[in-house]
Amino acid sequence: MRGKFIVIEGIDGCGKTTQIEEISRWLPTSGLMAENSKLIKTREPGGSLLGKKLRNLILDNNKNNKPSSLAELLLYSADRAEHVSKIIAPELEKKNWVISDRFADSTLAYQGYGRNINLDIIRNIESIVCQGKKPDLTIFLEISAEESFLRRKNLIPDRIESEGINFLQKVNEGFKLIAKEKNWKVISATQNINTISNEIKETLLKTFNN
Repeated sequence: MRGKFIVIEGIDGCGKTTQIEEISRWLPTSGLMAENSKLIKTREPGGSLLGKKLRNLILDNNKNNKPSSLAELLLYSADRAEHVSKIIAPELEKKNWVISDRFADSTLAYQGYGRNINLDIIRNIESIVCQGKKPDLTIFLEISAEESFLRRKNLIPDRIESEGINFLQKVNEGFKLIAKEKNWKVISATQNINTISNEIKETLLKTFNN
């Protein structure tokens, strides 16, 4: 029996990092994991050693280095292929649990709905790079594009974060459509941090407490 694969999705500023840190402290003592299982925290892009280098290329704010939409898609796909091969698949086979900040559906949302790349092209690429690995649970932390901008107004944005509110609105609508299609757990990220954490924990207990 392999480990469990959990993904947290949402637009920038929704609180994924904060909630992953809280879940990571709680899960090992929750009784859900086997005694010898480890919890692996990871992210996309940049979950592997090669991925860290690709992350720098993808998010570089230098306008002279801006990739085309198709090149951007393939860079994300290369990052994911390495991530699955070197981190996700091996850890799941060891019966460890993996929790990732983003996975394949972020590409559908950002490059598909945001960049208007054909969704079937993206799905075909992802069917190769994901190597059959799918999340056991995806949680979508939902906020508006306007709220995202307010939360990040004092931060230096990376290239994707600099795209503007219209782009982010398209991405967010994409996430909502994907969440409905795939029956994700949707949690309002406008609530206070503890309320969100408790809702996530309840979802994990309900999903994995066999």
